[in-house]
Amino acid sequence: MGSKGEQSFMRLFPMFTKLEGRNCLVVGAGVVGEGKIGSLVEAGAAVTVVAPEATSVVADWARAGIVHWQARRFEPADLEGTFLAVVATDSTETNRIVFEEARQRGVLCNVVDDPEYCDFYYPAVVRRGNLQIAVSTGGLSPALAQRIRRELEQLFPVEYAAWIEEVGKERRELLRADLNQERRRTLLHQRVTQQAFANFVRGRKTKYIRRGGP
Repeated sequence: MGSKGEQSFMRLFPMFTKLEGRNCLVVGAGVVGEGKIGSLVEAGAAVTVVAPEATSVVADWARAGIVHWQARRFEPADLEGTFLAVVATDSTETNRIVFEEARQRGVLCNVVDDPEYCDFYYPAVVRRGNLQIAVSTGGLSPALAQRIRRELEQLFPVEYAAWIEEVGKERRELLRADLNQERRRTLLHQRVTQQAFANFVRGRKTKYIRRGGP
């Protein structure tokens, strides 16, 4: 426990969640809602959208069967069977109602740009293939999280996407090899050093040059 007068902070549990096939609800389908819907679709979620109107992109997704769009206002029954909900409307009252209804049903809920009505936050994410680095400020400063994300993008260049695939392949081979645990651990750590990454990039460039470019 902190001393009296010390600024409090939220204790968030960081995790990456599998949404493949899970029912997710998005209330609101404007420009902001579109981005949230897209990220859920990308994660493989089964997305239901509830909004009287939608952007042309969301409408196209609905026509293509990518999302299920209910062109109406939110109803509490929309939350039945839902794993998580995202609320992106310009109505403070609607946002509050959805959050409270979700809380009663044990549904995780995020009201965009309103930390008070959030069970989880969207982090700023660096994506390099299967490598993902998430940054969160607990909703206090998304701008800072974005700045740190840009700095991390410089530290972890795009080549990490291909390298992590190679590292995963080597790991599987080492796990099948007849090695004692200590030797295997040593080799696994040697495969992920900064020097190992530099060698990987150098090797790719050498192959590129030998092929004569594209």
